Amino acid sequence: MRILIIEDELKTAAFLKKGLGENSYIVDCIHDGQEGLFQAQTEPYDLIILDVMLPNLDGWGVLAALRQKSPHLPVLFLTARDGVDDRVKGLELGADDYLIKPFAFSELLARVRSLLRRGEIREPEVIRIGDLSIDPLRYRAIRADRRLELTQKEFALLLLLARHTGEVLSRTLISEKVWDMNFDSDINTVDVAIRRLRRKLDDPYEKKLIHSVRGVGYVLEAR
Repeated sequence: MRILIIEDELKTAAFLKKGLGENSYIVDCIHDGQEGLFQAQTEPYDLIILDVMLPNLDGWGVLAALRQKSPHLPVLFLTARDGVDDRVKGLELGADDYLIKPFAFSELLARVRSLLRRGEIREPEVIRIGDLSIDPLRYRAIRADRRLELTQKEFALLLLLARHTGEVLSRTLISEKVWDMNFDSDINTVDVAIRRLRRKLDDPYEKKLIHSVRGVGYVLEAR
């Protein structure tokens, strides 16, 4: 699931990106209201986390413009504006939730998960590929009734491949989404991680799920 954070406090944005990334979400951060609105309108996201006090265009303006094009996209206001009038204004403009700073990350994560479960944007509780099942919310992967003991990055890598079953993902794209690397010099990291994941996911079984596409990347599918 992809989350866009529009937040001008750099430390808060970095904290949120790290925490949500550790929970297998793909996170982008924008620190300007106008740029954040453009990003939200041009890229596919499952949730927006939005501050009110933003440069160039405040959160109210971002939300009002966003609702004209994406009326059902979940938006969570995260702001120090704690007045009742502010909360009412945010909800009336179309925000799905409103959380006051300072906040506990566990509460924010619970609200994010709740919003992502609603309506059409709810992802399958369990992703199934052959004899593999992946439960994103419980951070669990099972193959042939045996639970796989995966690291955080291994699980994030597996989840990315699973959400694109049958689609060949390039090393560059994988490195960008799992390690937040936007350059080709570290794509060897992907090959090493794939080898480690294969040891746990494929080596004990006759039927392999991760397949290499020479010169392109990797695909997860039951053949």
